[in-house]
Amino acid sequence: MQFKKSITAISVATMGLGLMSSMASAADKITFVSWGGAYTASQVKACIEPYTAATGQEFNIVDYNGGLAEVKTQVEAGNVQWDIIDQSSADAIRGCDEGLFLELDHSIWEPAPDGTVATEDFVEGVLGDCYVGNISWANVPAFDASKIEGSEKPTTMADFWNVEKFPGRRGLRKVPRVNLEWALMADGVANDDIYSMLATKAGQDRAFAKLDEIKEHVVWWEAGAQPPQMLADGEVVMTSAYNGRLFNAMYKENKPFEIMWGPQVFDIDTYVVVKDSPNQKAALEFLKFCTSAEALADTTNYISYGPLRKSSSAFVNPDILPHLPTAPENFKTALTYDTNFWADNADDLTERFNSWLA
Repeated sequence: MQFKKSITAISVATMGLGLMSSMASAADKITFVSWGGAYTASQVKACIEPYTAATGQEFNIVDYNGGLAEVKTQVEAGNVQWDIIDQSSADAIRGCDEGLFLELDHSIWEPAPDGTVATEDFVEGVLGDCYVGNISWANVPAFDASKIEGSEKPTTMADFWNVEKFPGRRGLRKVPRVNLEWALMADGVANDDIYSMLATKAGQDRAFAKLDEIKEHVVWWEAGAQPPQMLADGEVVMTSAYNGRLFNAMYKENKPFEIMWGPQVFDIDTYVVVKDSPNQKAALEFLKFCTSAEALADTTNYISYGPLRKSSSAFVNPDILPHLPTAPENFKTALTYDTNFWADNADDLTERFNSWLA
């Protein structure tokens, strides 16, 4: 697959010499925290490298596995070391409610190329009190096509659960989020009813009972780089994964993997700035660039996650469009992740999930 030349350097230039001169003297490195692997690499290529080249600003890049525990420890100890975090939308809301993140003024973001103000250019619902959305992505099940016997391939979560028809171990992320939704899908619950059912004890009991059916067949993963490697090593036949990590393995490393788009759970990632971070002003200046329409579009040259600004579409390589979660064929039966449900219920359901695992 051929990708177009990066347009991010052009985007830096359009921001003007004022930004460049204001940042060139920055002495302290911005600590940028993200999920590692192909995703962080895409952010480095589309945002960090061109920004450093234009302004002289340097970065510390830190990988993590999500959640709030580490940043909460820093804030409570009065020893904040992180500046910017790529956060799930649910954790961004929870962290904001807990006073961990800076409240953002969304009028500061760069306008669209045609002059449309950013607040009208971002997709609806991706600007929160403490976060600015950057990419759309999906949790998807996938399988190694070379390990599936016969002509019929798995397409649904019922197939994922069916270890008799499709023998082999399964990979799932070691968290309740999405696993509970998929358990209900596998049990025949319609997408429109999943979150209303999960809001009840009976629905939660039903989801955990369904997970019981495959528990002994599951290999649990925690870092996003693990699922493609687990498939490649033959440790599992099917696994949940982030669609962008699979894209990298399938189209850049030529692995015989296939994505089951039908049960995808669609979500967004966001940027937050840690409250009392040591380089808050510099962090915000960088985010003004990194959330521009061009920079968000440039990310798709390195990973198949969709930009969250409407005007970015003009800059996205047409070759990548069929591989985005929002492509019509991929999105027609998608479940949209309910950020508010998980912001309200994550603690209780995580406690129950961990007890269930023990």
